[in-house]
Amino acid sequence: MKKIKVGIIGGAGYTGGELIRLLINHPSAEIIYIHSKSNAGKQLHSVHQDLVGQTDLQFSHQMDDDVDVLFLCVGHGDSVKFLKENSIPGNIKIISLSQDFRLKENSIFQNREFIYGLPEINREKIKKADNIANPGCFASAIELGLLPIAKMNLLQDVYTTGITGSTGAGQSLSATSHFSWRENNVQAYKSLTHQHLNEINETLKSVSGKSIPSIHFVPWRGDFTRGIFITSQLKCSETLPEMYKAFEDFFEGHPFVKVTREPIFLKQVVNTNNCFVNLEKVGDILVIHSVLDNLLKGASGHAVQNMNLMFNIDETAGLRLKANYF
Repeated sequence: MKKIKVGIIGGAGYTGGELIRLLINHPSAEIIYIHSKSNAGKQLHSVHQDLVGQTDLQFSHQMDDDVDVLFLCVGHGDSVKFLKENSIPGNIKIISLSQDFRLKENSIFQNREFIYGLPEINREKIKKADNIANPGCFASAIELGLLPIAKMNLLQDVYTTGITGSTGAGQSLSATSHFSWRENNVQAYKSLTHQHLNEINETLKSVSGKSIPSIHFVPWRGDFTRGIFITSQLKCSETLPEMYKAFEDFFEGHPFVKVTREPIFLKQVVNTNNCFVNLEKVGDILVIHSVLDNLLKGASGHAVQNMNLMFNIDETAGLRLKANYF
């Protein structure tokens, strides 16, 4: 079988590194180049030191048009900047991991239409797409907990809290990403104003077909490296068994979303492309817990899942990963 030829823009950061790790072991993909201005000429393992002995690839300052798909692992706003500065042939598919093209108002750029890359609602569109806007990490975790409710038109005001690891802030150091600050520490940030809220509202509206009540979201910085744990709550008159049945029906056939009646926790999903979902009900309040790895189902693993669909191969190829359970 002919392998999918891959180019990566921005391979030195957390998401770029995770993408490289997935693709060098992918049965149907071959990395042609990894672009990095600051690391051009260096061996990959000089930056991603766990790759010693696994690959002889080097970072490059040049790009090659002989690829089938190009991953943009760059910061928010930089995907637009990159496409403005570089002419990418129309036959090359693009998967952008930034937020630049996720909203409908920004989904068409330079005659390219970007499809929102959430397979659990857009699988058939993704299969036919030439360009994908990969969802955000918090957005994926919250959406996967609320989509079945949106489909049932049961959404009311939602109160959501989510905690994320330090890798969610990216590799560049800031005052709140140093070990001495993160260790034994938790902090709320961007309360009710997080940048993923517009993406979440638009996605839920596309499923429900009507305007969405308010999503009151308070994110937290956690004292761990990777993973997102979300808890959402809203009023709901349906019984817990009815809601479990709705969730199981909604995600049937989607290999990476696991609906479980047992309590869930981060170590079930860290280092996997899975999202675990658990429900509770107290009186008329439904509580939805959802967990995923922010660098995999929240970013790079999700992007590989989309690539698999775009090239009509097994959706789980290269993504059968073992959780860091202990």
